[in-house]
Amino acid sequence: MRQILVTGGGSGIGRAVAQDFAAKGDTVTIAGRRMQALEETNAGGKMRCLTVDVTDEGSVKTLFDRPYDVVVANAGTGHAMPLAQMPLDMWNDTLSVNLTGVFLTFRAALAEMPAGGRLIAMASIASLKGGANLAAYTAAKHGVLGLVRSLALEVAKSSITCNAVCPGFVDTPLAEGAVRNVMKRLEIDREEAEKRVVAGNPMRRMITCDEVVAAVRFLASKEASMINGHDLVVSGGEI
Repeated sequence: MRQILVTGGGSGIGRAVAQDFAAKGDTVTIAGRRMQALEETNAGGKMRCLTVDVTDEGSVKTLFDRPYDVVVANAGTGHAMPLAQMPLDMWNDTLSVNLTGVFLTFRAALAEMPAGGRLIAMASIASLKGGANLAAYTAAKHGVLGLVRSLALEVAKSSITCNAVCPGFVDTPLAEGAVRNVMKRLEIDREEAEKRVVAGNPMRRMITCDEVVAAVRFLASKEASMINGHDLVVSGGEI
């Protein structure tokens, strides 16, 4: 039975990933800022719920009272805004959550991670291409992929792997925010906004959380023991 940690486990991809591991019989700890959201993820009562601020070094350390076999750094946030209008605090917050949060989580995990451990970062297709009005998010996610590729070389001799999953737009609250932003910014209806959001995906639809979960499950498996420093793209062919 493996010990699993999933940050950002209160909703969306993190919730789906945590529930999948728990359903397979793993011992799962979920972490996030809001206990109520974590408890909703843990409706079956099988998981341990811990509040955390992934941008705070001391807060992150409290998660690691045990070694974990698999750590999924999923906590993230995003803001859509032209760079010329973006305030510094929004830039800093985006980088702190999406990039520094992964650094702090992985660094703490490595203190006791056993051989054969798995570090998995939830990156994005924004790790691999630019996006108008997404400069801060894109910069942070490019940084995540650079961190993953570098760390993979450091941990390989311990038979630990470090990989990233890079989804396109997934049907989550974060994507919902993107749709609403497009509706407001362009003054269009919801149907048209959704079409614009998924326009880059050749399959012309949102990705489901289950489709991302499958990628995480694979990277956490024994079969993925020789996959290291990889960006596993889940985008319907967009990348």
